[in-house]
Amino acid sequence: MLLSLCLFLLGASTAKGHTCTDVPGKLQQLDAGAGEVYGITTSGSIYKWQRNMWAQLPGEMTHVSVGPAGVWATNKGNLVFKLQDNNWMRVSGLLKQVDAGGKKYVAGVNPTGVVYCLNQYDTISRSPYVQFTPIPGRLVYYSCGGLGCWGVNNVSQVYFRYGVKPTACDGSQWWRVEGSLVMLEVGTDGSVFGLSSDGNVYKREGITYTNPTGTSWVNLNFRHQVKHLSYDAGALWLLNLEGDIIRCEIPGTGLSHLI
Repeated sequence: MLLSLCLFLLGASTAKGHTCTDVPGKLQQLDAGAGEVYGITTSGSIYKWQRNMWAQLPGEMTHVSVGPAGVWATNKGNLVFKLQDNNWMRVSGLLKQVDAGGKKYVAGVNPTGVVYCLNQYDTISRSPYVQFTPIPGRLVYYSCGGLGCWGVNNVSQVYFRYGVKPTACDGSQWWRVEGSLVMLEVGTDGSVFGLSSDGNVYKREGITYTNPTGTSWVNLNFRHQVKHLSYDAGALWLLNLEGDIIRCEIPGTGLSHLI
């Protein structure tokens, strides 16, 4: 069904130097990738943003992700699902948070903080029986993009995972990045946006092919505290503390042909 929500956007600037618009609806979590946006309400209902309105999908989930790896989600029992032929197919594994932003590989974190990834072969397989690969370390959030994967742990430390490949998604080593964040999201162009414990939004500057970890964090100075964010194709999607949805036009890394 379609929510009776039309795009009567306010067009008010909410961040210095960036044009932001209010999007109708309220969400608990959302994710943008591969030109699409999906969101989940506090009751677990799932929606897809299309033709300037939210279209409801069947099922109830707690976390959803969309990207080059497709559309994946987890429910309140930490079961993992893949959207296949417009239906949710349960696949092997247990995750609390899942990310589909890698080069046709999936990654995520289970309820105890163990990090897992799913190599390209299993990700594109139509089989529900897949084998997740454990990655050393403990995190609360893990997100992948065109230049690799980023994560944060339970004390808000930030890490980058080197050596991640579609056929070797576990990578080779962790690199500690300065900063303190509670979650972050990575775009397919390698852009990284993070959220601090006080609701401030940061963008990682200086990301290049040769320096995928960038050089510094820049506070985007939004007028609202933010509880969740996602980035794709020049658009930063935000949820404020009340669940209101805001879309801001923000340039990414400018890197192309990463995925």
